[in-house]
Amino acid sequence: MSAVSATLMGVPEGLKNIWAEAANLIDNGNANQAVKLLREEAWNLSDSDSDKAKTCQLAADAFVELGSENDNQQKKNWQSAYKNYNNSLKFEPKNKDVRRSLNQLTGLMDEAGISLGTSLQIFDDGSPTPTGLVVILIAGMVLLVGLKYAGGIINQEETLTATMEISYVPAGGDEGDRTTALITIELFEEKAPDHVDNFIRLSDSGAYDHTIFHRIINAFMIQGGDFTNSDGSGGHAAQWYGYCNGETTNSQGEPYTSETCRMEDWTLGDEATNGLKHTPGALAMAKTSAPNTGGSQFYIVPSDSTPSHLDDIHTVFGMVIAGLDDVTAISDVSVDGESPVHEVRLVSIDIN
Repeated sequence: MSAVSATLMGVPEGLKNIWAEAANLIDNGNANQAVKLLREEAWNLSDSDSDKAKTCQLAADAFVELGSENDNQQKKNWQSAYKNYNNSLKFEPKNKDVRRSLNQLTGLMDEAGISLGTSLQIFDDGSPTPTGLVVILIAGMVLLVGLKYAGGIINQEETLTATMEISYVPAGGDEGDRTTALITIELFEEKAPDHVDNFIRLSDSGAYDHTIFHRIINAFMIQGGDFTNSDGSGGHAAQWYGYCNGETTNSQGEPYTSETCRMEDWTLGDEATNGLKHTPGALAMAKTSAPNTGGSQFYIVPSDSTPSHLDDIHTVFGMVIAGLDDVTAISDVSVDGESPVHEVRLVSIDIN
């Protein structure tokens, strides 16, 4: 798939030039540089839905090329391409070129035995993959242990995690010092099932991709997840969970439904009294002072904070298991009030 040239009317000249440069980089075998350019410069200039659709499309084209160039990284890159083509279609659902590219990629992934998501692939074309062999070996060992200790129950639960890719400028730096961090968070599905389900749905849909952490308070928390307004005033739950801006009934006492409540007012019921506390690394749901008003915004507690006054009020539903130093570094970035001077960008979230 070749990169599409950027010649759209009404697009800022600077953005056109970046698109053209990215397309040229892709065509000349420098797709990695193209991805970096699109992430760090193009997305920041993409104001309209059509601009965002084009930027995502080019990013997808770049990931397709990266997957074609490197068999070892093919699965990861083509899954990223698939995600970006879908993001592009979210902004421009009727774009036939993107739809055609997505269909072509889906065919390539099908031929290569690559799943469309990031789930574990055990078999490839009927034969066990290397990962599959490990899984089969472990399963056999568990079976043997089970036979040896008949009557006992071995229950090794799979850990559900989210990996955030975050781009930020360290404290005292400028845009030339921008760096990327990977934060891995364990999600506690049994403790907060609706919050984890909502977070996974928003992550998998791409709603969080290319959003920002709009509110940062040193030695307290970093907050993001407003995928509609980017300023803390927007966002909503991924689906209907029974609450309309915290309420289950309207002023006449009639129950709200997904049809009678505006999507932008869909919220979650609190699951705050689940035993999870605001210790360093906690991932929790942001909301108003009213109960059951969490939607999509979340915050992460850095290593030098323990805001226990939020316990049993805001729902904790995850914990950082890798990258807490970066969370703390992000909480230290230069701010104007509570807004970062340089954007702290949530590039993507991958659920595993």
